[in-house]
Amino acid sequence: MRTIIFRTIAPYLAALMILFSVFVLLRGHNEPGGGFIGGLIAASALAIFGIACGVASVRRAIVFHPMSISAFGLFIAVLAGLPSLLLKQSFMTSQWLSFRFFDVNVDLSTPMLFDIGVYFVVVGSIASIALALEERESD
Repeated sequence: MRTIIFRTIAPYLAALMILFSVFVLLRGHNEPGGGFIGGLIAASALAIFGIACGVASVRRAIVFHPMSISAFGLFIAVLAGLPSLLLKQSFMTSQWLSFRFFDVNVDLSTPMLFDIGVYFVVVGSIASIALALEERESD
């Protein structure tokens, strides 16, 4: 399925899907969504790009090996639990940091950090599987 139309549209579609995956990731605290669903959307975007343009193009685009992305996500997810241990609370107890940036209140939380970690784990692992399957299919 490497038609000229699909090869032309796929990079734009993949970029739009990754943008939407970040939106789903960030709205996941108040509405349905979050790191897992956002990661699946982003990995699907990489798979579509790989089908259209080849696995080598995807590997050049993401720069890092997908399993390295997954390991980074796992590190971030574990890091989200450490502030609660430092405050002598149960592991993964939510912590909030609020500060003022210009005229806007910015609230950061450990659940959001955990969701970002899950996002990277899902993107890395699913992209690794998808790219391996696409490489095997093209042989």
